[in-house]
Amino acid sequence: MAGAAHVKTPSTPFPRLFQPLRIRGVRLKNRIMSTGHDTTLPTDGLVNDALIAYHEARARGGAGLIVSQVAGVHETARYTSHMLMATEDECIAGYRKLADICHAHDCKIFSQLFHPGREIMEGGDGLLTVAYAPSVSPNERFRVMPRELGKRMIDEIVRGYAAAARRMHEAGLDGVEFVASHGYLPAQFFNQRVNRRVDNYGGSLENRLRFATEALAAMRAATSEDFVIGLRISGSERDERGLTMDEALEICLGLEPLLDYVNVTAGTSASAGGAVHIVPPMAYRNAYLASDAARFRQALDIPIMVAGRINQPHEAEALLTEGSADVCGMTRALICDPDMPAKAEQGRTDDIRACIACNQACIGHFHRGFPISCIQHPETGRELRFGKLTPAPRPKKVMVVGGGPAGMKAAAVAAARGHQVTLYEASSHLGGQALLAQLLPRRAEFGGIVTNLSRELELTQVRVMKGVRVDQSVVDAEKPDAMVIATGARPYLPEMPDDGSVQVVDAWQVLRKQVKTGSRTVVADWRCDWIGPGIAEMLVNDGCSVELAVNGTHPGELLPLYVRDNIAAELHKLGVVVTPYARLFGCDGGTVYMQHTASEQPIMFENVDTLVLCLGHEPVSELSDMLAGKVPELHIIGDSMAPRTAEEAVYEGLKVGAAL
Repeated sequence: MAGAAHVKTPSTPFPRLFQPLRIRGVRLKNRIMSTGHDTTLPTDGLVNDALIAYHEARARGGAGLIVSQVAGVHETARYTSHMLMATEDECIAGYRKLADICHAHDCKIFSQLFHPGREIMEGGDGLLTVAYAPSVSPNERFRVMPRELGKRMIDEIVRGYAAAARRMHEAGLDGVEFVASHGYLPAQFFNQRVNRRVDNYGGSLENRLRFATEALAAMRAATSEDFVIGLRISGSERDERGLTMDEALEICLGLEPLLDYVNVTAGTSASAGGAVHIVPPMAYRNAYLASDAARFRQALDIPIMVAGRINQPHEAEALLTEGSADVCGMTRALICDPDMPAKAEQGRTDDIRACIACNQACIGHFHRGFPISCIQHPETGRELRFGKLTPAPRPKKVMVVGGGPAGMKAAAVAAARGHQVTLYEASSHLGGQALLAQLLPRRAEFGGIVTNLSRELELTQVRVMKGVRVDQSVVDAEKPDAMVIATGARPYLPEMPDDGSVQVVDAWQVLRKQVKTGSRTVVADWRCDWIGPGIAEMLVNDGCSVELAVNGTHPGELLPLYVRDNIAAELHKLGVVVTPYARLFGCDGGTVYMQHTASEQPIMFENVDTLVLCLGHEPVSELSDMLAGKVPELHIIGDSMAPRTAEEAVYEGLKVGAAL
């Protein structure tokens, strides 16, 4: 394969993963890459200290290559209000500082260069933006009707790519990546179902490649011979009107003389089903794009990179060994554990905090306009605040009560700072509600949060007491300097009219197999997260007839978009009937009564055997109420403070552990 350096294999459990690779004038020390991804960290369109600290953590942790998030090449490229821009020389100083930081850790740094075309998520000041595309072809997902690009603006955008590449080169970056993936502007030119032009930029393949060839040639002319210029493309856009694998291969073959590598991904931003592949949730198998990348590697003579749920070093090693690709994008793995490469190289695989692809605090934060983070590693995106734990000025005897994610994180962080920590859990297993979450269909990986936090407890030597229910006598015997209460929550059960004609159970009872539901079941979903749809999917798979009634506009309303859309797809395939705007009232005569939350009209479900309540949770607060004012220092975190999600639980564990 062209581009691979002939070197002595290093002494590591993952010899292929840690074999260097030369791409044009750049030598990567290993095959681990952080792919370009939005962080919502930049301010005013510029690289700032928060973004530099974020990338430095991954460079320090051993990544061989970081591709920084998209940088707009033209004013019309602003697809969000918080993206980086490379349209003015003002950007050079920040990128230079970022490059210097990465190079100090022997990590190479590229920048994505970007124009979304019609894929505009939001405008400025709440106004809709004028979007431009090769043709007036509407965008389905964002409901954007674009304006056709004229030749003058095409030339402007091409010059914008060249000027942006020049700025990255002057800043000392090692290369740039031309983003033609996920249905963005270059892909819109490639796609004859989107590009319906009749001039020199439409029709034949040569014409549809013209925009990209002009931009790539201008980028090379504006930089230098040793500067890397690569292409990111969706091997298949996974959409009826998107680019197919054969089309994408033909495109890459046509552009290969202008490229130093191809970075293969999947999906398109243009549709709900295609967009799921931008950041695939845990429902997708690990390294699921390996076969896609292999076709490109067989056809091309330049290095191939690939991403797509490559979570662990052994998955990357297998992918490289079988010849599917030359570099592995392990972005969420690095979001979850910035030190993953160093741990892998040292053989400390048990210490790696594995990503569970929940999407909640990484892409989920981006879609809500908040800085990137990770539910398992809330230090991510908060490096300036939590990047380095300071030793406790005075070691304390700390009792943590509750062995769910909140308590586990609090105990591990407090112990890492030098406190004497004992964690008490009333049951025989650590994990709290995460143990239930992993029982839902296609959610088994969620249990990884328990495995990862358990390892953190081992590494920090926290004393763990299982099967111990803490009461006043235990506290009196231990005499702690500080207590952290993380006793969690229980299912919320409302008062409602109920004549006993319908079996009423909660989601926990169903998951624990403590009840047997009847053949016709209604799931009442107040929270609109993954529990109600998951229960519905589980019961359908068990042979029940299920209707899902959500007290919201649609199932999974609170979930990250790609998790939600994947769930919606599965419910539709299974034929689950969904009733939105449904507020539970009660049961009578085998009928479940609800009320439409907008019209206030009745909704009735007749001949129901079982009603499953997914109505949220209430805090378990008896111990914290009893101890108020009776211990020197008392902290209440997680669901025991207020029921929310694992993200808040782990973050509050970090905060209190760092503050004790």
